[in-house]
Amino acid sequence: MSAIIIDGKAIASNLNEESRKEAEILKGKGINPTLAVVILGDNPASLSYVRGKKKALANAGMEGRDIKLPENTSEDELLSMIDSLNRDNLIHGILIQLPLPSHIREEKIIIAIDPIKDVDCFHPLSIGRMFLGQKCFLPCTPHGIIKLLHAYDIPVAGSNVVIVGRSNIVGKPLALLFARRENNATVTICHTGTKDLAGHTRSADILIAAAGIPALIGGDMIKKGAAVIDVAINRIPDSSKKKGYRIIGDVKYEEAAEIAGWITPVPGGVGPMTIAMLIKNVVWAASLHSGTGEV
Repeated sequence: MSAIIIDGKAIASNLNEESRKEAEILKGKGINPTLAVVILGDNPASLSYVRGKKKALANAGMEGRDIKLPENTSEDELLSMIDSLNRDNLIHGILIQLPLPSHIREEKIIIAIDPIKDVDCFHPLSIGRMFLGQKCFLPCTPHGIIKLLHAYDIPVAGSNVVIVGRSNIVGKPLALLFARRENNATVTICHTGTKDLAGHTRSADILIAAAGIPALIGGDMIKKGAAVIDVAINRIPDSSKKKGYRIIGDVKYEEAAEIAGWITPVPGGVGPMTIAMLIKNVVWAASLHSGTGEV
């Protein structure tokens, strides 16, 4: 294995310590940074994510307020809950755990969140500000990826970046961040309609795998010395494991590690960074509330 393994846990730990210190300063001013997490139903993956976020908040000296609602909660009831959280001065960030039940319109829920509490950066106003290069909350996973690259001194400016996946959560916002002047990368987005995927990925100085397709990217699809960032968390059956499954990414890790210059493991790469950047956003939201931060 020749690639340098990018340790997302270590970088996230450093960022969380920074957030803890910032939170302590705010507490000294009577502001306790607090995130409200709203979850509908009993989706095991969603519940696991919520537990992880709450633990990370506690470790950073912040509060997580869990609001668990039945899966059959109506859209109007959820909107009413969000309105209450928007008006609650003790809540600085609001996160609606996705996916939502099929009877609720996700876009209507997202737009109901006060943008100043939109720590997930899903609100159209947040996306618009990011598109224009204005100061705003940045989406957690894309921002975490940029932080990882900078932490390992991986050249971004002038690099050819290929993103496999065009989701609203990762692919599209990440492309915007790479193209911003402070990063200055050239970006290609690949998706299900892309012809000759391997031809594109082999041209990448930085390859982002975010399609949600297990083992999609093999070693023969990677440029020698490239930075490979595997965003995906895919559960595949494995009877040898106690839980009956194991987690892999979109990249064939062993093959890729022989070719790449840097690579993220799955798990332990991008995942911890997503939560770390969420915590950063919560601290910033709290500072905005206190009047010490700037939009």
